[in-house]
Amino acid sequence: MLVLDKNAKKKEHLFQNSIPKYIFRAILAGMYLTIGTAVAVTVGEKGNHIHPDLGKFFYAFTFSLSLVMIIYMDTELGTSNMMYLTTGVSRNVVRVRRALQILFVCVFFNFIGGTIFSLMIAQTSTFAELTSDHFLFTTVQAKLGKSAGQIVMEGIFANVIVNTAIISSARMKDDAGKFFAIMFIIFIFAFLGFEHVIANFSSFSMAFFINGGAMEGMTVGSVLQNYALALIGNYIGGGLLIGLGYSWLNRGETVYYD
Repeated sequence: MLVLDKNAKKKEHLFQNSIPKYIFRAILAGMYLTIGTAVAVTVGEKGNHIHPDLGKFFYAFTFSLSLVMIIYMDTELGTSNMMYLTTGVSRNVVRVRRALQILFVCVFFNFIGGTIFSLMIAQTSTFAELTSDHFLFTTVQAKLGKSAGQIVMEGIFANVIVNTAIISSARMKDDAGKFFAIMFIIFIFAFLGFEHVIANFSSFSMAFFINGGAMEGMTVGSVLQNYALALIGNYIGGGLLIGLGYSWLNRGETVYYD
């Protein structure tokens, strides 16, 4: 738990001493997720041209690069902060009010970053003219077609997996180990198509801007429902199961200590 305690304190320190710097790091996380999503859907589309079953496989591995960039560039991601800040509150490292402030600002500016850079990347030549059956559009339509229960359940598993990758990489001794831990663990969530609210900020925004407006099934209500339910699921998975769960497991321990 030393890693979680240290990072919770680090985030509170940055937020307390320079909110603009914290905001910029959160925006950058949205940018890296957008870049990762952009290359992943492009590779996924190319994979489908080789064989219809290959696109999702290629997409999942390529999307994993998003978290590599986010971690190595030291940015602020809302879903990992659900784990850090919940642990911090549980262990009296961060006050509840401050944890809520940090998490709200982080998620909001992840959204701003994802939206801004999705608009920008939609202006590039790679995304100038996509057909309606492009990997990006079919993926987003599948997300919008899920039931409320599916979104929450997939949100739980998505953030369990994301935070498992973060903790695992933090325990690795070298960069190669960190890289492969992130790549292969994030592959699980991306391949299974689970719901990660911050990633959805980017994929939904990209689909909207590249399509030149809302796709079929993309309404304000359907998008907000996905965001809200994925956020709830992500918090249960990352904040409660991993963050609070491991805080409890380590409470009072002196030998079996993570």
